[in-house]
Amino acid sequence: MKQRSVTSSGYQLGKSTGACAASGTPLEPGMPCIAALCEPEEVDLEGSPLGLVRQDFSIEAWESGSRPQGLFSWWRTTVAPPGGKRRLLVDDEALLDLFDRLAEDDDARRQAFRWVLGLILVRKKLLRLEGTSPTEEGTLFMLRRRGSDPELPPIQMLDPELSEDDARAIADELGEIMADEDAGA
Repeated sequence: MKQRSVTSSGYQLGKSTGACAASGTPLEPGMPCIAALCEPEEVDLEGSPLGLVRQDFSIEAWESGSRPQGLFSWWRTTVAPPGGKRRLLVDDEALLDLFDRLAEDDDARRQAFRWVLGLILVRKKLLRLEGTSPTEEGTLFMLRRRGSDPELPPIQMLDPELSEDDARAIADELGEIMADEDAGA
């Protein structure tokens, strides 16, 4: 069985930077913007990108074609006011879409990220566990989307055998993607 480990230092996702990555213009609370997850230019000793980083763009910059290097995923959101309660930034469909897109990525960090995201989607009852199967690479989990055609093959998700600390760190990073501060909520 192949052991893989992912450290939390590869994940640098988080809250809004407060400025447009293209122009440097401040993004004011209440302003619509685009949050983008990108592969950084830095690589680890094996040549793999160091996780994903968040960059924010004004709607004007995004619509005029400004895109970051290494764009992986993006969503439209609103800049939250400082302080206050957390609110959901990414809807369930966006999370499912990200989960699906990560299936094609062989990077161990991204597979670890997908694993934790998959567990969250099972907990939210958007995915249902249909069974497991041992493989040479580890345990393969068979999942199905809520309401999907039972005749379709199940979604496969390989357990990356994360340490408890790594799983917690990735879950915390996912929490930063999924929610932000909003005083009005």
